[in-house]
Amino acid sequence: MVSVCLFILFHLTFNIYVCHIPIVPSQRWKRKSTVVFNIGYHLIWCPKYRRRVLIKDVETRLKDLLYQKAEQINVEIVRMEVMPDHVHLLVKAEPTAPPHWIVAQLKGYTSRILREEFPPLTSKLPSLWTRSYYCETVGHISESTVKKYIEEQKGT
Repeated sequence: MVSVCLFILFHLTFNIYVCHIPIVPSQRWKRKSTVVFNIGYHLIWCPKYRRRVLIKDVETRLKDLLYQKAEQINVEIVRMEVMPDHVHLLVKAEPTAPPHWIVAQLKGYTSRILREEFPPLTSKLPSLWTRSYYCETVGHISESTVKKYIEEQKGT
């Protein structure tokens, strides 16, 4: 396998050292010219009033629309589950795509098209989605590992 070098600056006792850390190409990491990243978000949102409207044809069309829009905005949907009254997504994004923007793009696009294609959604709800959503970052390294790493930096 071809190795890629990532240059990381370590600040140790007022000296700066440049280290070459080999990174094996993986599906876990993505690369741009100046960054290697693995950013994932668990996103959840609900229809207005938590109505159970995401069923049958609406559910199928919603999934299609989410995949379409995700591709347009360069976001990868890793997992998706559409329940009658909420949506779960696990997405991978670039560092320049904040989660609030991703959610706004997905909710806005799907709301507009679903309400055009399924008129009963317009009569049942003033808007398809609530304004709120849940977001949690997910990653390969646990929070406790990162905390421990940061705390031990002064000790070395």
